[in-house]
Amino acid sequence: MSDPHLNAMMENLYWWGIPTLFRCPNLPVDGQDIALVGVPHSAGNGTTERDQHLGPRALRNVSSVQRRMHSGFQLDPWNAAKIVDLGDVPFPKANDNEDCIEQITNFYQQIDKAGARPVSVGGDHSITGGIVQALGCGSITKGEPICFLHLDAHTDVFTKVDHFLGAKKSAAHWGAYLADQGKVDPAHSMQIGIRGHARTLDWLQPSYEYGYNVVTMKDYRRRGLADVVAQVTEVLAGRPVYITFDLDCLDPTIAPGVSNIEAGEKGFDIDDAVGLLHAVRGMNIVGGDVVCMMPTKDSPNQITALTAGAIMFEIISMIAENHLSQREA
Repeated sequence: MSDPHLNAMMENLYWWGIPTLFRCPNLPVDGQDIALVGVPHSAGNGTTERDQHLGPRALRNVSSVQRRMHSGFQLDPWNAAKIVDLGDVPFPKANDNEDCIEQITNFYQQIDKAGARPVSVGGDHSITGGIVQALGCGSITKGEPICFLHLDAHTDVFTKVDHFLGAKKSAAHWGAYLADQGKVDPAHSMQIGIRGHARTLDWLQPSYEYGYNVVTMKDYRRRGLADVVAQVTEVLAGRPVYITFDLDCLDPTIAPGVSNIEAGEKGFDIDDAVGLLHAVRGMNIVGGDVVCMMPTKDSPNQITALTAGAIMFEIISMIAENHLSQREA
């Protein structure tokens, strides 16, 4: 088919062709600017809610119907940067969380060595620990620790328990052990949207002790988007930024298919979330991930998968825009 409009129409059919992420080519990482990766891991959540390993395939299935152009940026990200889908991290011991985290780290060390910036879809939130073990103080960050833009209903800095039902480098612990390793700089990291149902009144204390900048959902509603964006800009500017986006920060009405759903307090709507992501537009974004999608709990119209794809598209577009600016400079 030589007609570009017909090609675009065919590529918009999720049920046709090979389901790579956003129709990107499946090529090796060498010479690429952005590497898209699936991380089908769910042994780090420590609960029975373990279908998060199905997230990457669910997003691949719908990503062809996502936006191709970023009208707000006036950007075609697929031509602004060289973007490939590397496929999925392999997990020969998929039920062994600690082995899986090391498999993730090994996989992303090769991406870091190649100089590509990874944008990933999980998988439970423990995958961020494996990824940032590779990226923190690595080649892309030029030896500097990662600074998080972390949108989530939970802090994932639960140091008051040694493990999460057997998982040590779990979805509940990565915010702590990465800081202990020196891979992350908490004082220049933001945790935004925290509203999880507390089991103990001191559940936020570990984040404060590590020095994370915490904005609870109640704080956000009181302060408003512009004020929180100003804080993000002040805290993260000039540093290597990694975006980690847990879908449970969103309101359950737009992201029902998540593990650890938080229905007791309104979460972000999509405009809130995108506005917060855009706070780091133009900064040194070294990578990002979208995690905790549970396709088996999604609505029939796959709204959670589509929303996850929209968030991933925003991260891709900001990194691609940076590459285009660097080429034109």
